[in-house]
Amino acid sequence: MQNLNLSDTIAAIATSPGESGIGIVRISGDEALNIANRIFVSKDRKKPLTFKTHTVHYGWIVNGHASEQKNAIDNMQDKQGNMPEGSGKGGHIIDEVLLTIMRAPKSYTREDVIEIGCHGGIVTMRRVLDLVLENGCRLAQPGEFTKRAFINGRIDLSQAEAVLDVVKAKTESALKIGIEQLRGGLSRCLNKIRKVLLDNLVVLEANIDFSEEETSSADGKEIIESLKQADKSLKIILDGSEHGRIFREGISVVICGKPNVGKSSLLNTLLKQERSIVTAVAGTTRDTIEEVIDIKGIPMRIVDTAGILHPRDLIEKKAVWRTKRYIQQADLVILLFDGSKTLTQEDELLIRKLKKKVVLAVINKIDLRQKLKKEKILKTFSQAVLISAKKSINIDILKEAIANLVYKGKARFADSILVSNLRQIQEIKKTQKLIAEAIDLLDNKLSGEFIAQNIKDALGHLDEVLGKRFSEDLLDKIFSEFCIGK
Repeated sequence: MQNLNLSDTIAAIATSPGESGIGIVRISGDEALNIANRIFVSKDRKKPLTFKTHTVHYGWIVNGHASEQKNAIDNMQDKQGNMPEGSGKGGHIIDEVLLTIMRAPKSYTREDVIEIGCHGGIVTMRRVLDLVLENGCRLAQPGEFTKRAFINGRIDLSQAEAVLDVVKAKTESALKIGIEQLRGGLSRCLNKIRKVLLDNLVVLEANIDFSEEETSSADGKEIIESLKQADKSLKIILDGSEHGRIFREGISVVICGKPNVGKSSLLNTLLKQERSIVTAVAGTTRDTIEEVIDIKGIPMRIVDTAGILHPRDLIEKKAVWRTKRYIQQADLVILLFDGSKTLTQEDELLIRKLKKKVVLAVINKIDLRQKLKKEKILKTFSQAVLISAKKSINIDILKEAIANLVYKGKARFADSILVSNLRQIQEIKKTQKLIAEAIDLLDNKLSGEFIAQNIKDALGHLDEVLGKRFSEDLLDKIFSEFCIGK
């Protein structure tokens, strides 16, 4: 997004490409209403410049001059609503649409915004967009609508980044986190801390200016106490940040075990569909199968691996290599055992190889007569969950155990602000470190200049999160991750 003129009127297709019931072409900028006025004809023949804000109007997108547009509509109505054939020249109806008008400043970008709801289909939307561009628009860059919302002060930078989290949310929990941040949950918290830092800075700088008057011990204690409260608030945010990132990015889970222990059956049960082929023949799965599922609100990329330990041919050798690679990269390994059989050398081999990984031991086939003693598994692993993948027994217990391992025994942070953005986490960590240093300087009664500088630097990092201080390079990096049209 380099050297773009933010006074330009921009347009883009705001819905995903492909066939759908409806597609939206979005326009934003000073010329949005005038462009709509030139290409849209409403059923009652009124023009968009006369429409009230936040209203929706039925009509047609038509190219050509006003007289040509009138003739095209008249011809269509003469044919009882059938769309006339045309070559694409003046006076040709492109689509039957609903046009939504949102006048500045009460719009997403705080500019005049027009949204054209046309029939979903790449050809239709492309022709409407082309006509819009021909009438004075520039094609929007990725994230440029949201960038304008930030530049024009409708949202701060943390809220702008939350828009991307909402769009990319893979689970209900991730969506909830994104929505809360979009509503300003993080911003409100950080702005409160910012006010505390500013108030303390005023007191410190006043004492520096009037250095002949020593800072009262009451002032010093009050500053220390308020900084400790700010430090505590930031710590709560950072404590939840690991879980915030998990909700945003998900974790990688690998199901492994010797052949025919029920790995594919477990994957199918978790997915609630037949994704893997399940047979009584050992080694049916000869390659990895990957799916994304939601377990207790956590997006998980779950992989069913080949259970082959001793490859017989080149294909199986490749499958074993892929399985090892997935296990190395996994955040969590579900090690599956066949409860209807005693522990084998293959089981023992897998146990030894996985000692350094985060492992959840699972004993499958408890619907059959049990030969594997749970106590043997507990000699190596802290817990073992007993299930039947085939009969869907104890699957909820398994899901809870997976979630507990992910949370590592900590609270679920249900009512906390969860930060999932790495950039924001880094800046908040720097802020907390500087506040802690300021408290230490105050405790040791060092010069006010050093303490004030620490607080100024802490404010600078908070301002990086909120977008009160930013560089064009930073904005380019953030908004380049957005899709065009958002």
